Amino acid sequence: MSAPYAGLASAQNTQSPELLDARARLLDAETRQAIAEAERAELLARLPPAQAKALPGAIDTRQFGAAGLARAFDLALELASELCAVLPLERQVVLYDAASAQGVVAARTVDAAIRRMTDELTARNGDLARYIEDHTPAARAASLAPALAWLGAPTMLLRAGADLAALFKSDATLAGIAYGDGVHALFASALARNCPGRLAGLGDGYMGELDVARHAGLLERVRLLGQQRGVLAAHVAALQALADGAKGELKKEFTAVASGANAQLKAADAFHESLRAGEASDKSPLFTAARYLGLAERSAGALVLDVDLRLEGLTLVRDKLFTGERLHLSGVAFLWYRLHEPDGRLLRADALRRISRPSEVDLRGRPDSQFWSDPR
Repeated sequence: MSAPYAGLASAQNTQSPELLDARARLLDAETRQAIAEAERAELLARLPPAQAKALPGAIDTRQFGAAGLARAFDLALELASELCAVLPLERQVVLYDAASAQGVVAARTVDAAIRRMTDELTARNGDLARYIEDHTPAARAASLAPALAWLGAPTMLLRAGADLAALFKSDATLAGIAYGDGVHALFASALARNCPGRLAGLGDGYMGELDVARHAGLLERVRLLGQQRGVLAAHVAALQALADGAKGELKKEFTAVASGANAQLKAADAFHESLRAGEASDKSPLFTAARYLGLAERSAGALVLDVDLRLEGLTLVRDKLFTGERLHLSGVAFLWYRLHEPDGRLLRADALRRISRPSEVDLRGRPDSQFWSDPR
C-alpha cells in the first residue's frame, strides 16, 4: 500500500506550468495594486482633505510683533538722520524731557538755596558779632535794629528747607505705545549716533552724577554752610550768657536777640538736615541736585528740541491653499518735533510720516537677505 501513496504525493508536489504562471500573474497584480495604493496615499497626503473649504483669500493684519518692529526701527534711524540734517549748525541742542526739565529747575533751586542760606548766615553772624562787641548802652540803640530786623525770617526758612525734598516729586505718567516705553530713548540714541557733537544732552539716562568735581563743589558749599552754622551757635551761646548776666530792660533785650538768633539756628539745622548730604539716593536733594546740575550746565544757552515718535510694526501673513503661509513685514513711523529757544520762542516745527513697503522675509536666513542684515 505504500507505493500508491508515494505516487500520489509526488503528483501533488509536481505543479503544472499553467498553475505557476497563474500564481505569478496574481502576485504581479497584487504588487501593482499595492504600489498604486501607496502612490495614492502619498498624493492625498500632499493635498488638503476632501472636506476642506477654499480659503477666502483674506490677509491677516492682526499680528503685531518684534519682527515687524524691526522695519519700524529702520524708519526711526532714517528719521533721526533727516532731523539732524535740519538742526542749526552753530547751536547745540538738548532733547526736552519733562521729568529732566523739572529736575534741572529743582536742582538749580537747591543750589541757590544753599548759597542763599550761607550768605544769610554770614550776614547774620556779622550783625551778631558787632552787636555782642557793641553791647554798651550807648552803642546798643544803633546796633539793635539790624539785629532784630531778621527775627521773623526763620519761620520762612524752616518752611523752605522742609519743601526741598518735594521739589523732586513728580506726577508724570507714562503711556505705552506699539514699540514700548523706550521709543524716546531709542530715537535719542539714533540722534546721538548721527550728530553726537551737536547734542548737549539726551534728556534722561546718565547725566554726570559720577562727576567727582561737581560733588566736591556741592559738598564744599554744604561745609561752608555748616561752618556758618557753628559760628551762629557760638553767638547764641554768647548772647545767652549776656542775658544771664544782665538785669532789667537790658536782660529783656539780650533775651529777645538770643531768641531770634536761636530760631535762625534751628532753621539752619532743619535746612541742613533736609539736604541729606550723607545719603546717596533719590530721596536726597543734594544727590539729585548733583545729578541734574551737570545737565543744567551743559544745556545752558542750548536750543530745546521737543520730539514725539510713534513706531508700529506690521506683520502680514498671506495664507494660500497650496503654498501655505507667506510672511511679509512693514513698519510705520510718525514723528513730530518742535525746536525752541530757551525762552520758549518757536524756531522750527514739522511732522513727518514714513511707511515701509511690505517685504517678504526669507525665513531660511540667507546672508544677503535684508531682514537679517544690519541696516547700518
